[in-house]
Amino acid sequence: MKAYPRFLRVMVLAMALIVATMASAFAAEANWEQGYVEAEGTGVAPTNAKSLAQARMLARRAAIVDAYRQLAESVAGVQVDSTTTVEGMMVTSDVTKTQVSALVKGAQVISEQSMEGGQSYIVKMRIPLFGATKSVASAVLPKPAVKEPFPAPQKTTIHVAVNVKPGEPATTAAEVTQEPVQSAPAVQAQQPAVQTPAAPAKPASSAAQPSGRANFQTTVAGNYTGLIVDCSGLGLKPAMSPVIKNDQNQPIYGYKNLDYDKVVSNGMAGYAYDLNGASRAGSHPLVVKAQSLVGNYANPVISVADANKVLVENQATHFLDNTNVVFLR
Repeated sequence: MKAYPRFLRVMVLAMALIVATMASAFAAEANWEQGYVEAEGTGVAPTNAKSLAQARMLARRAAIVDAYRQLAESVAGVQVDSTTTVEGMMVTSDVTKTQVSALVKGAQVISEQSMEGGQSYIVKMRIPLFGATKSVASAVLPKPAVKEPFPAPQKTTIHVAVNVKPGEPATTAAEVTQEPVQSAPAVQAQQPAVQTPAAPAKPASSAAQPSGRANFQTTVAGNYTGLIVDCSGLGLKPAMSPVIKNDQNQPIYGYKNLDYDKVVSNGMAGYAYDLNGASRAGSHPLVVKAQSLVGNYANPVISVADANKVLVENQATHFLDNTNVVFLR
């Protein structure tokens, strides 16, 4: 009669362990919207525990070990850039491997709970993706030798319809080179006023000269607080060091253009599923649509016209320099 309760207890603990193992298999994940890697570890006390206190202690230790294992696996899978994961960096660098191992062991306990009368335990642990210290970024992001300036806006060529005779449909096309207008800084130094006669406005139907040049008519508001790149529906994969390119394959925003300490502390970009989660871009963001994704679906590609506008506007308020960038997934 005494053996039956003991057998039942063993069966209950075995079932608890199976359920806990199944739950923990799906617990670890990188939360790019909130900026952390989190895991929920579970542990069950051994049947030969001498007391309830010892059973609780051993169950908690097992839960922490389980959380460490999950965190290590999840951190290893974090995409650093379009071609490199943390695991790949750990394989090629013993220093990175040591730093990541220390990072996992120093994970913060977010919550913990004793279950089944102290016979099982659940521990939730977290590692920040970004932060000056004790973050994934501080462990894996190397410091560039030189900070590179943002590129200049590109000239583009467009085809403009030309009327041969007034009132007749266009029969030929002219190529017009658009030159981006450089933005004035938000606050300008006082300079002597120069009187310039106003140029007469041209009608919309005015013919363009085939070999002429036209200024790139971008409205330079100078008050954008950030940038939102809409990548929804394209299958965007988050990365610690993404690159924005124009459709001529020119990078316009990358890791090497930014202050290293700022990137480690804040990340290059935030990720969100809608505009409600895009507060990082401020109250008046510039919104552009990604045409496609390259580099393992990590790097958005935008049109040259949008890229030029981003670069011009950044000259006024420096939202790129401040990493006020959000990608919509």
